[in-house]
Amino acid sequence: MGLTIYLSGEIHTDWRERVIEGAQGLDVTFSAPVTDHAASDDCGVAILGAEPDKFWHDRKGAQINAIRTRKLIAEADVVVVRFGDTYRQWNAAFDAGVAAALGKSLIVLQPPEHDHALKEIDAAALAVARSPEEVASVLRYVLTGALPAGA
Repeated sequence: MGLTIYLSGEIHTDWRERVIEGAQGLDVTFSAPVTDHAASDDCGVAILGAEPDKFWHDRKGAQINAIRTRKLIAEADVVVVRFGDTYRQWNAAFDAGVAAALGKSLIVLQPPEHDHALKEIDAAALAVARSPEEVASVLRYVLTGALPAGA
């Protein structure tokens, strides 16, 4: 059994690389949104033309990015959503909601201080992890039945 995993959320740390590294040797395929912040923010105006109003600037980019995110979430077996320490990640919460609505297996990765704010999202998740390594361990267990060393 193989899994397609969509890695959503926070883009300012190396959490994706750590999950991918921890999943080495597993039958998994990873996908993600565009993680170049400037490219993601400005793709709409770079492709479709400038907008003097920031609302329309952002909307053009969000709509183009949604083409990618919708397809990748729809194709995923598992959606991992990372809520980081910095920035309000409304897009991550939206991705988690879409994944839940589509019946995708959802893993949330968040620090404990976000537990209260994310309680509804956590309730929809099948696992709430504290580190990328825990996410990789969940994937390893699901695919192989193997527990982490020392467990």
